[in-house]
Parts: sequence; C-alpha cells; structure tokens
Amino acid sequence: MLVGGVGVSAWLSRAEEWRPLLLVGLLLALALAGHWLSVTIRIGRLNASLVALVLAMSLLGPVPAVAFGISAMILTSALRRLPPAQWLTNLSTFAVVPLAGGLMVRVLAGDIHAPANQQLTRSVTFGLIVMAMFVATVVLNFVLVALEGYVDEGHSLYRQARDLFFPLLPGQLASGALATILAVAYTNSGLPVLFGSIAVLVIFQHLTVALLRSEDRADQLEARTIHLVSLQLGVLRTLVRALGMRDETTGRHSAAVALYARELAKEIGADQDEQDTIHTAGLLHDIGKFTWPDRVLHADVVNAEDQDIVRRHPQDGAELVGALDGYGPVADAILYHHERVDGSGYPAGLIGKEIPLSSRILAIACIYDTMTKRDSYRPPMSPSEAMGELRVAAERGQLDTELVDSFTKMLEREGPSFSQGDRADFETELAFERRVREMAQPSSHRP
Repeated sequence: MLVGGVGVSAWLSRAEEWRPLLLVGLLLALALAGHWLSVTIRIGRLNASLVALVLAMSLLGPVPAVAFGISAMILTSALRRLPPAQWLTNLSTFAVVPLAGGLMVRVLAGDIHAPANQQLTRSVTFGLIVMAMFVATVVLNFVLVALEGYVDEGHSLYRQARDLFFPLLPGQLASGALATILAVAYTNSGLPVLFGSIAVLVIFQHLTVALLRSEDRADQLEARTIHLVSLQLGVLRTLVRALGMRDETTGRHSAAVALYARELAKEIGADQDEQDTIHTAGLLHDIGKFTWPDRVLHADVVNAEDQDIVRRHPQDGAELVGALDGYGPVADAILYHHERVDGSGYPAGLIGKEIPLSSRILAIACIYDTMTKRDSYRPPMSPSEAMGELRVAAERGQLDTELVDSFTKMLEREGPSFSQGDRADFETELAFERRVREMAQPSSHRP
C-alpha cells in the first residue's frame, strides 16, 4: 500500500498542484503542527492536521495531500516513539487515504486549477463535493485501521466501530465541516481568509487550553467540596445513629418529627426553602442528646440535678448543626424548639412571634409524636387524644394556636396512617446523597 500509494502519486504528479507556494507552505506547516494546534470542543476534537489534509486534497490535489500526510505521520510516529509496525501502518494509511480523497475531488469537480472550473470551485456545489470527499476518506481510514485490528488482533469490525469510529465521529465531522468552509472561503476570497482562520484557531486553542485547565481545577474543587460535605453531614448522621444505638426511639422519632413538621410547613404555605429547613431541623433536633449520660437518656423522670443537662441539649444540637455551611437556619430552629409562646420555655424564654416559625412548628410535631408513640416514657395516646392535648396546650399559651389548628386539620384530613407516623424512616427522610449534592453547589444554601 505504501509503495503503491507513493508510486501512483509520483505518476500523477503535476507542477500546477504545487502552486501557489504560499498555500503549499501554509498547509504543510498546519499539517505538521496540527498536534499542537488541535482544539478540544464539546462534541470532540478539532484536528488541525485533518483540516490541513482536507484542504490539500481539495485545493491542491492528491499528490501534495499524500506528501503532507506522510510528512505528518513521520513526525507523529517519531514523537510518539512508535514501533516499526505502527510506523508502517501510519505511513501506508496516509499514502492511500489522501490519494483517494484528492482523486475523488478531481473526478467530481474536474481540474480545480483550470480557469474553466473557477465558477464551480466558488459555489456551494464545491463545498458539498469537499464534504462528501471528507466523509468517504474518514470511512476509508476506519476500514484500513479496522482491518489491521481484525487481522492482527482478532478485534471484530463491529466492536471497533462501536469503540473507535462512532465516539470519534462527531469531532471528525466538526473538522470536516471547518475544512469545507475554509475551502470554499479560499476559492472566493483567497489566502487572507486562511491566514485569518489559522490565527483564530491558534487563539482559540490557547483559550481552550486555559478553559480546560480551569474546568479541571473546578472539578477537583467540586470533588473536594463533596468530600468535605459528605464528611460533615456524615458526622451528624453518625451521631444520630450512635444516639439511636443508645436509645432506639431516636431514629424513628426524628424521622416522624421531620415528616410532620415538613407537612405542616407545606400546609401553611411555606416556600420550598422553609420546608427543607424545617424538615432537616426535625431530623436533627435531638442530636444534642448525644452528650447525655445514660442515666439521663433512659430516665423515666429526670432528677433535679440533671435538669441543666436536659435544658442544654437544644444549644448543644444547634452548635453541632451550625458548624455546617448554610445550616444556620436549621441550627436556629433546633435552638429554640423548646421555647413556649407564653415565655415559659428554654433556653432564651422567647415570647410569641419572637420564636422562629420553624421552631414553633417543630415544637408541635415533637410533642405530638411523643404523645402518640409506644416508645415514649408514658402510655401512648390515640391521635384524637393527642390532638386534644395540643389544643389545650395552645389555649394555655404554650403552643401557637394557629399552627395547632392547621396541624390538627391536616391530621384529620390525611387519616390514621399519616397521623400515627407509620411511614417515617430516618434514612429515607435524610436522603443523604441528595443533601450532599445540594450542599456542594456553590450557590445553594438549602439544607
């Protein structure tokens, strides 16, 4: 193939194919420097050497195209230090493919150097011929490479087409489209358009390299951010799990409170960010109990000397959760969820609307679930009895009356399955992977 391609090229060689010399020199330089001038784009890679060869086949003829192709392959094979067999494969391929492409243009468009064909070479028809030639040479190149893989290594043609041809095809088509546009532009406007396009390609290449480096750094930063977020949120999840090992009620209670609190927030028309904040606070509201000794954690009645420990758990929980970036509102909800509307709560003794809405919602959900579940320290109430107790607490000024009314109406409407919290599960409510992804987004502060 190599000998035949070079021999046919020598036989077909004509002096006019090597004019103008400035175009010959430009395309040869572009073919040789194509490795450094190629540009990565979204759909693949714009190969400058391939563009130069297509232009040579279209604007000069088959012989210069073969010469440029062999020259480029000698340089590429030497730089890559390829073994002799691959040298021979590359040289053979680029002795045949450019020859076939140049002859195809000559057959379809005639002698492109003849004055009689100047009108054709400046038309859209010439562009279609160039693009058709490009597609044919790409297919021929793949066939030659695939046959070698089939004969030498037994790789099936289908597998090579799937793994090699189709993944590279978008980038090759982009290179072919660029070469076609430049070929028609040259026949209409002359060499300046090619020099201009090369300058643009060089600038674009440098900008693309800078962009790719920036994207690599951004990807590395995102990966580190996700790792850090996973670590931070994972610590909180681990603390809740560890607390659940000491007290089996914790996980279920936290999930139920989160579910009730989110649905109540939705019931009163809270926006999505507020719903997410309240839901997350419900999941983590008892995390401060991790510091409790067993005598307090498992006590049916807390001794007077341990009351300070109990009253500190909202602050301890808020400090743990507040360490997460963007979780300040969640920490506030946890900090004040034991406040009471009449000011009798703790830790700050806030009154009425001084208590954040999220904390007032959390208090109702927490009290309701504690009253209705068998894993609390006292016999469970029925949903209707617990709703009655909530109304009494609201009348006494302990809970927000409007929120209690909305909550009880929601429970009555949703029915027994919801009102008993049977579908609550901590891991499901936590949705760990989703939270990590959201927290890793630079513009997102939603928990």
